[in-house]
Amino acid sequence: MLILKGNKLAVLNYLQQGEFVSGEWLGLQLGISRAAVAKHIQSLQELGLDIFKVTGKGYRLNTAFELLNQQRIEQYYKAQSEGVAQFELFPVIDSTNSELMRRIQSGQLPDSGTVVVSESQTAGRGRRGRQWQSPFGSNLYFSYYWLLDDGLQAAMGVSIAVGLAVYDALKALYQIDVQLKWPNDILVHEQKLAGVLVELDGQPDGPCHLVIGIGLNLNMPVTASANIDQAWTDLALLGCEVDKSKLVAVLTHCLEQRLKQYRQSGLDEMHQQWNQVHAFQGQRVNLITGLRSWQGICEGIDPQGGIKIRQNGEVKSYFGGEISLRKVVDDFTY
Repeated sequence: MLILKGNKLAVLNYLQQGEFVSGEWLGLQLGISRAAVAKHIQSLQELGLDIFKVTGKGYRLNTAFELLNQQRIEQYYKAQSEGVAQFELFPVIDSTNSELMRRIQSGQLPDSGTVVVSESQTAGRGRRGRQWQSPFGSNLYFSYYWLLDDGLQAAMGVSIAVGLAVYDALKALYQIDVQLKWPNDILVHEQKLAGVLVELDGQPDGPCHLVIGIGLNLNMPVTASANIDQAWTDLALLGCEVDKSKLVAVLTHCLEQRLKQYRQSGLDEMHQQWNQVHAFQGQRVNLITGLRSWQGICEGIDPQGGIKIRQNGEVKSYFGGEISLRKVVDDFTY
């Protein structure tokens, strides 16, 4: 885990003021050489910050951003929730999910409701081992620990509840209607806005430890977007003004409410709500698992969270973390 502190953090704080600052001026403020300033700038760029230099003017952030603020997150959270969430903020981390999973597997269990958020991830993860682009300060990297006492099988539909929690938060804050793609993507106009990664640790009949990871695009820099291999969007492109600390608080509250509903009644009501905002409802899709792929008409999810596919007049439900769904466009998929 890397730590952003000292002169490197001070350089970032000066850059956040939104004006050009010269290397000489920064050196004088911090009592270091211009060469040392240049090294700090380079290390910040390696974290994914889009910093450019103009001869005679100095350095400037290409896109201004707001750092997470612990006090403001807690104030927003307490104003709307009676939950017991505890927030931990990191400037840089390998992965927010990995941080919580390490604690679980080492026996140092966090309290249920612990939230880990970071400004950047050096090893962010999506489904099926994919890399999650995690530039500094540009997006939201969020993980929530939840203890479920009913065993692994009872946790299999949690990603459905999490998708609805993201839907709830974005609707409440920005009045945007997103669509949900099974099993864990959040889309706007068929472009990916956010993703969910739920990881489990436990016994079939004992306590189940869940780490719920959510990555949400806020203002993706061009330098990071070049490495994304699918259509995407972010809240800035959608015209949303984001208070990142408030977003963390509201998302946590919405997640608590959906998990409470899930604990009480599973997907009894939520599977119908999910189907109302399903991205591929009634459309032809490719279902991909391992080396196999077949087409059918997507009919949403069943009460257990399985995806329903109609083939030759017969509807079957499919489950599994290694299954992918792709919409068929003419003779091609994307």
